[in-house]
Amino acid sequence: MLHLRLIMGVILIAAIIGAVWVDEFVAQQWNVPGFVVMPVLLAMGLAAGRELVFIFHQLGVRLSPWVTSAGIAIGFLASGLTPRDVQALSGISIVCTAGAVVLIGALVFYSRGRNTHGVAIAAGGTLVAFVYIGLMGGFLLALRKEHSAWLMLGILLVTKSCDIGAYFTGMLIGKHKLIPWLSPKKTWEGLCGGVVASTAVGALAVWAAGDSIGAVTNPDLALAPWQGALSGLIFGVVGQGGDLVASLLKRDAGLKDASKAIPGFGGILDVIDSPLAVAPVAYWLFLAMARVQ
Repeated sequence: MLHLRLIMGVILIAAIIGAVWVDEFVAQQWNVPGFVVMPVLLAMGLAAGRELVFIFHQLGVRLSPWVTSAGIAIGFLASGLTPRDVQALSGISIVCTAGAVVLIGALVFYSRGRNTHGVAIAAGGTLVAFVYIGLMGGFLLALRKEHSAWLMLGILLVTKSCDIGAYFTGMLIGKHKLIPWLSPKKTWEGLCGGVVASTAVGALAVWAAGDSIGAVTNPDLALAPWQGALSGLIFGVVGQGGDLVASLLKRDAGLKDASKAIPGFGGILDVIDSPLAVAPVAYWLFLAMARVQ
């Protein structure tokens, strides 16, 4: 398992860096930020949605893959493409309208043929996908829209560094279970090791970028190493919370992994569970940091 994790981890990191590099190149040449990142993120979200459908099927909730995918896409686009400089009321209206469309569409679809059995719970499951994968995942696109693709890559690497640190620390010295009824292998030692790793990586990333951090991300955002460390600490804690949310859904369905799509890691949802939770936090954190500078 460790051998597979190392191999697939290197492949995934290389693929992400390649996609970010191409996206940044296209943005600089033709001023189209997100040209590569947007379809990649959406594809991963839809793949994770299929896994979420399977999880609900294990619970006896017959979600439609197509309706769920539509809900995720609507949430992703509403969250990711709503301009920040639009009037606050308009922005709220866009997201609320998207939610209403998904809810009404799901109710109509699941009650077709004059059937009322399971309509409410199926519509609720669709809304879970809309918010959990669609709206939350859309914050990654929003980050790319307002910052360099390299900043988005940094957020992902800092978040996943906590997962890596927690895995190895827990494997080496983990003794005290964190939440045994939810995630039997997670330990307090692993959590501390993971957060230390993400904090260090966050500080190191900002230090390595130096004075160029504002130029390659956003002119209004100039981070100091201590802010990178703080971001890493927050992303580490929130990311582990996101991992536990995914565990909650899987354990409820009696599953260890969302699927076997990625050898050594499980499913797409098993890989993106922590970034999904971190994305909205990162968006608002960097917005607040830019405002106080």
